[in-house]
Amino acid sequence: MDLINTPIKIGSKTVRNRVTFAPTVKFGWTDDSGIAIERFARHYEDRARGGAGLICVEATCIDPYGRLAPSQLGLWDDSQIEGHRAIAEACHRHGAVVIVQIHHGGYNTHPECGPSKGPSSVNWRDRTTEALTREEITDIRDKFIKAAVRAKKAGYDGVQLHACHAYLLNQFVSPTVNLRTDEYGGSTTNRTRLFCEIIRGIRDACGNDFIISARTPGAEPTLEEAWAIADAYIEAGVDYLQVSSGIGPDEVAYPEDLTYSRIAWLGVQMHAHVGGRVPVSVVNGILKPEQARFFVENGLADTVDSARALLADPNWARAVTDGSGYVECRNCKICFWSPFMPHKCPAVAERSKTDPDCVDIGT
Repeated sequence: MDLINTPIKIGSKTVRNRVTFAPTVKFGWTDDSGIAIERFARHYEDRARGGAGLICVEATCIDPYGRLAPSQLGLWDDSQIEGHRAIAEACHRHGAVVIVQIHHGGYNTHPECGPSKGPSSVNWRDRTTEALTREEITDIRDKFIKAAVRAKKAGYDGVQLHACHAYLLNQFVSPTVNLRTDEYGGSTTNRTRLFCEIIRGIRDACGNDFIISARTPGAEPTLEEAWAIADAYIEAGVDYLQVSSGIGPDEVAYPEDLTYSRIAWLGVQMHAHVGGRVPVSVVNGILKPEQARFFVENGLADTVDSARALLADPNWARAVTDGSGYVECRNCKICFWSPFMPHKCPAVAERSKTDPDCVDIGT
């Protein structure tokens, strides 16, 4: 059996293969309530049925005042648990492990949802942000932990803490935009303090039989700093590292002869640094089955995250694990699944011609 098709232990859970569905936000699918309607369950069930070993449900906000958009999913209130339970049950029916990404926008909070607040007052994308008070940091920490408790009640196997892509937890660990001089700023230990407090709080509240994953940057702004950040997470008890991009620009000299993306290369470097202490995944631009197999079969990563390939065809995971046919992602310059795009994914449109069960949700 190829390694890509072998089970892997993540925390206390056994994942059936090495193909995972990366979190991709569906703006406009819910309303201001943040409640997951039945459409979400169908969407994630399709990818579980299609063979993905682990599903990571999209960025789900822990605070209505920290949303990316008024239509973002939430886990800030008990009323949202049932919608998430439907997602978890749908994925479990097909043998997938399922976790949910919990999130706060920080500086990137939508102006209709709340103020632009983060670790410091900085100039951020044409606006001046506000620094969170010590009391507000404690409140946010507790809201992450409470959201994880709701995730467990909903039946999820764990959570992913979103500390990439310039959102709140990424802002705290970044020496570029965290200018605090208290216990939450300065050294790597201080900048990772909030994240590590959240990890320990979730572990105490949810127990050992609950995955805690970190979506962590591969450079922040250097490789060495990103590794130090990840080391702190591992020491605090994280089970899984899913590596992506952070707050740029980074300070990395990339090889000139790369045959895969720079973000995936950062994941490969993290995997080598971690040395098997916890599983590490790579992501970005992995659209063909042979690319996914390359990373795992050559010992460059433990799992491979797919977003666009699995959006284009929910059965792409089976193409990776057993060579089944699939509809290819077109690698559009602006992905037709991007937020607020009014277009249809051309791969989904093609698949709908021959698959009567295909729901064209790329609109």
